[in-house]
Amino acid sequence: MRSRDVRTRTGTGETRPATTAGLNRVTAAAGLGALAASLAPAVLAHAGERGFIMLLPTGLFQAGGTIAVAVSFLVAVSIRASTMRRAIESARRSLFSVPRGVPGLNAAASAVLVALVVAGFAGSRDPLANPLPLSVWTLMWVGLTFAHAVLGFVWPLVNPWTAPARLVRRALGRTAGDDAGVLAWPDALGSWPAVGLLLLFAWFELVHPAPQDPAILAFAAVGYSVFTVAGMVLFGNEAWERHVEIFSRFFRIVSWIAPLGTVEEGGTRRLRVTIPGARLLGVDALPAAGVVFVVVALATVSFDGLSRTFWWLDLVGENPLEHPGRTALVARNTLGLAGAAAGLLAAYAVTATAGARWSGSSVAAALRRFVVSIVPIAFGYHFAHYLPSFLVDAQYALKALSDPLDLGWNLLGTRDLHVTASFLTHHASVELIWYAQTAAIVAAHVAAVVVLHALAGESREGRMATIRGEIPLTALMIGYTLFGLWLLSTPVAA
Repeated sequence: MRSRDVRTRTGTGETRPATTAGLNRVTAAAGLGALAASLAPAVLAHAGERGFIMLLPTGLFQAGGTIAVAVSFLVAVSIRASTMRRAIESARRSLFSVPRGVPGLNAAASAVLVALVVAGFAGSRDPLANPLPLSVWTLMWVGLTFAHAVLGFVWPLVNPWTAPARLVRRALGRTAGDDAGVLAWPDALGSWPAVGLLLLFAWFELVHPAPQDPAILAFAAVGYSVFTVAGMVLFGNEAWERHVEIFSRFFRIVSWIAPLGTVEEGGTRRLRVTIPGARLLGVDALPAAGVVFVVVALATVSFDGLSRTFWWLDLVGENPLEHPGRTALVARNTLGLAGAAAGLLAAYAVTATAGARWSGSSVAAALRRFVVSIVPIAFGYHFAHYLPSFLVDAQYALKALSDPLDLGWNLLGTRDLHVTASFLTHHASVELIWYAQTAAIVAAHVAAVVVLHALAGESREGRMATIRGEIPLTALMIGYTLFGLWLLSTPVAA
């Protein structure tokens, strides 16, 4: 449960004798009061943020953003897809050589992970004072995603499970630096295990009653680490990261939209800059599991936003003003998460299939090829959805990392940092953040339309047939723009 999801309830004010039960209730109330006081900035920030947004002419923004995406399609199809593709691919420049890795960085990342797990077990029980939940949910899942959208695929540099896997190999008598496994990956499994793990990870984040509880998260981190290191040792780093390890897969997919990245030139690794999203044109057609992984990644963050809305809570029979808490919604939100994933997969399959038939091209090829055009949309939603909480929780993370075990340490000099959430209770700053969220969603869909048109240019069908083939999937993108902007502006439970 993220800090902004914390909810408090007032009592009846009734006075009772100081019995043992009464004292227990008083003690519990005092504890809840202290917790509410510690989290008050986040609660008030969330309420003020959405309250100010609802004062804006959000309907006009929804209409304008949707129209902008539709117009971008008309502009794109007025340019030959092959011409657009050449223009995008030519806008790239190699800058300078970069090292292939940073010695010791993976080992340092492993040490940090171990320290965070220890903090999860032994540190503060407050999720806003313990560095483990803040590091996992804020710095890694949000911050590293943002970084990959700009810097490219940097995860191999900081992957905390690479070094332990190599240590285990050495202990087993394997050659130092040999990342190969002892077993071949079963081709029949493909990358489906990664899809299953992504759904499990999403369920833990979005549905589990207490994903930010430090001890629960520490147990989960230990379990996933043992599972990952064992898999790397058995099947090799490359095979495991490609077929199973969800963070390697997710961050690699996000890196496809980055303006920065590396490329091999004459035996040297060089930094290359290009148009954001241009690398999507060079991605090979994905296997079925890869298609599902990309669509599910978008569906999960969309459901995260949807599950907070008054509309969803009313649909599942709850009063949005008296939220029952996550525990009471586990079954219904589990079904909702599965339904969101299945529904979006069906929508993509139907529109891509219709487009292929309208253009006279291969349905299977269209399903596998055009899914990469969804990647900008998935990141746009990720950015828009997590931006407000990231701006606040990143400050809590800096504060918690300075005193990870709650012993009065000040390792980073930030223990006494004053966390500022007031920018989410001021009209001007809330508007600015909302404009950034809105711009991210609209820009992501426009980028998706352009990428789709450039990819469609690979077809050998005639120009008009190619354009007809783009219409169904573009219609889905336009509709999803409206849905995303509605999510940003509709009332949500505080």
